[in-house]
Amino acid sequence: MHEHIEEIDRASAGQQKVFTSLLKSLEDQQNLLASTPAICPLSRDVKSWVTSRFGYRKSPFTGRRELHKGLDIASRKGTPIMATADGVITFAGQKGLLGKTIVIDHGHGMKTRYGHNQKLLKKRGDTVKRGEPIALMGSSGRSTGPHTHYEVHLNGIPVNPEKYMLN
Repeated sequence: MHEHIEEIDRASAGQQKVFTSLLKSLEDQQNLLASTPAICPLSRDVKSWVTSRFGYRKSPFTGRRELHKGLDIASRKGTPIMATADGVITFAGQKGLLGKTIVIDHGHGMKTRYGHNQKLLKKRGDTVKRGEPIALMGSSGRSTGPHTHYEVHLNGIPVNPEKYMLN
């Protein structure tokens, strides 16, 4: 009987290690998913429309063919712009042609940029959650009207933001 109890104790200890490892793996996966951009930066309740997609286009300012590194989504001035994933604000301020801009580092090589804002609601160093308002839509910088210029970067390379919008 003592041998059976010792055997059960050893099996229990082994299972505990397996479950602890599994729990850690699930927590890591949960963190990765929360840190991956997965929603549109505008609420579904807001009337909005895409004015320019990711990829090569004719510039509305120069008339030349250029790579548009993001997605332009128009709506009313003052519309809340939301973080598309959990992360840390690494930049909040004026950024050249993008005007008032927010950059969020989501970890795992993922960053998002939100340009042409009217007002920034967060500052550098702030931690944000997916769906949290970070700015108000505007037309700052070089812009043709109120919209958000939304970019997703993976390991420093701009990628099509629409591939990351699950809603």
